Amino acid sequence: MSDTGSATPDFDLRAAAGGGLLLFRQLFDADTGTFTYLLVDVPSGEGVLIDPVFEQHSRDLSLIRELGVDLVASIDTHAHADHVTGSWLMRQATGCAIGLAAAVGAENVTLPLHHGDRVAFGGRHLEVRSTPGHTDGCISVVLDDHSMACTGDALLVRGCGRCDFQQGNAHTLYRSITEQILSLPAACLLYPGHDYTGRTVTSVAEERAFNARLGGAATERDFVGHMENMKLPHPHRIAEALPGNMRSGKPRPTGAGAGQPAAGEVWAPLGRSYAGLPEVSPEWVASHRDQLTLLDVRSLEEFSGPDGRISGSLLIPLPELEARAAEIPAGAPVVVVCHSGSRSALATQQLLKAGRLRVANLHGGLARWADGGYPLEGVIAHESPSH
Repeated sequence: MSDTGSATPDFDLRAAAGGGLLLFRQLFDADTGTFTYLLVDVPSGEGVLIDPVFEQHSRDLSLIRELGVDLVASIDTHAHADHVTGSWLMRQATGCAIGLAAAVGAENVTLPLHHGDRVAFGGRHLEVRSTPGHTDGCISVVLDDHSMACTGDALLVRGCGRCDFQQGNAHTLYRSITEQILSLPAACLLYPGHDYTGRTVTSVAEERAFNARLGGAATERDFVGHMENMKLPHPHRIAEALPGNMRSGKPRPTGAGAGQPAAGEVWAPLGRSYAGLPEVSPEWVASHRDQLTLLDVRSLEEFSGPDGRISGSLLIPLPELEARAAEIPAGAPVVVVCHSGSRSALATQQLLKAGRLRVANLHGGLARWADGGYPLEGVIAHESPSH
């Protein structure tokens, strides 16, 4: 379904999952305290993304592409009031479905979800449970074996979502949590939509015992009394987040809106590694060779050695780069090259920190360039032994 490309040829998704059949990654947006979750069925490579953040789209997409994941769906647990979802961007990039509770009534949703629905990815699935009370359109998603659940803003670690706006209702939320989440097995791990103090996961057993709002001996009356007297300020980004999420994160037609990053100069189809590094492909470099400065940061011995070099490359070995940076022409974009893309990654970071805006690493280095059949000069072929 998705156009995410493929993982590096020698990358083993099963090894990344610790030999298991499910790969799970928890990602974090520090600005809004939001968790995003990626679950992948290892045998098929199909995955789902839960609660992506607009500003973190490049990071999330890079991880999906590096792992070679075929993204089936991007799911939001509700229409968020504190950040804009990245679901629309992810659909544009991968072709995945946009999943959201049908009760929200948002635009651009291709997978309207109802209580009891299943979202399949490979041989696994997520069970959709309606958990309103924070908002009317809240859902929690439970893994098929009930070993884990993503609870959105319905249940947080030792807390829960607020009930004082967006059709919130404390009585409804109490029933949602106790009947749909805390009814799961005691060992079921619960992953929240947010946390602001570094807590990443809890369990049904813990929340039954220690959640001050509804755990232990707390009754519905206790819970409602707590929630109706919290007097919280409204989320500071609600004015931009709610309209953006009612479009499933699609930017306004007039351009980037508040909270949505404006586009800078686009000089190349830049990818971004999960490490955050701008990269360009050998294919693009080969077809735009005359418009670029290719900076080779290997040693002189390597540059002149049997692995060869790209014609016209400027050689500045990495240890000399800081002192000789002024030798790099200022007019053209710079693509940095080494054997594998490792030393050139460091050089790219150095140039970006020094203020160079149009700079990127050659993805995979000269090794991938050669594998793609692109020309190298100075290559010494290895002769087969005579018989």
